[in-house]
Amino acid sequence: MARANTQAWLTHEDRKKRGVPEGLWLACNGCGATVYRKQVEENLACCPECDHHFYVNSATRIAQLLDEDSFEEWDAGLLPCDPLEFADQRKSYTERISAEQQKTGLTEACVAGRGYMRGRPLVFALTDSGFIMGSMGSVVGEKLTRAIEQATRLQLPLVIVSGSGGGARMHEGILSLMQMGKVSAALARFDQAGGLFISVLTNPTMGGVAASFASLGDFVVAEPKALIGFAGPRVIKNTVNMELPDDFQTSEFLLQYGFIDRIIRRHDLRSELARLIDYCGH
Repeated sequence: MARANTQAWLTHEDRKKRGVPEGLWLACNGCGATVYRKQVEENLACCPECDHHFYVNSATRIAQLLDEDSFEEWDAGLLPCDPLEFADQRKSYTERISAEQQKTGLTEACVAGRGYMRGRPLVFALTDSGFIMGSMGSVVGEKLTRAIEQATRLQLPLVIVSGSGGGARMHEGILSLMQMGKVSAALARFDQAGGLFISVLTNPTMGGVAASFASLGDFVVAEPKALIGFAGPRVIKNTVNMELPDDFQTSEFLLQYGFIDRIIRRHDLRSELARLIDYCGH
């Protein structure tokens, strides 16, 4: 018996295999390198090899841009409903909303409120692509409109960070499309009142969001290599039947043709936004 145990020890038969715990490493979508997750997180969710900007959720984005514990969320209890009783082949819209709420901890794709950025008071809103790709439904449009109206009333600068790959939300039909005009009209009134609106475009900013409020800022800035546009590049390529540039619909391409004003790395975004607010005297 002793000999058998010795043999087992020598051949490692009884030793439990140790592997690398899941989640420690991740593949960079920019350069393909395998990078240490903790190192990425400490680098503001940017790849240490190529500076690819990974997705960050709304809570992380708020922590990165606003002063600690300064954000006061507005209209958190404004909840989506299912006016069209929409259902796709897999699940109903009501079920999809419930699943997204449980997955993300958000009630909707938009978070809005008041906060401070390097001591400067402002109204801050964002769309989170983690919730149905950040698409704009009735609640998203209503939250943005209320935030803009509050910025008008309080005479505060407005910063909206867009991360919407879904554009207008098809599950709500025309009610979703109406939000484009609704938010844009609120911004027009804000502009007439002398307000400052800074639009920050992140990856991705597409569809009805890009075609409405996201492109209406007094300053339109973007993170590096963000996908920005209305229809996706594959749709455009098939429509025009021609090859597109490799950097088509990226921040760099749009800066070259004047669609955006600046590209700002995530590490510099907070300080540069505060500088723009100071520059405009707000």
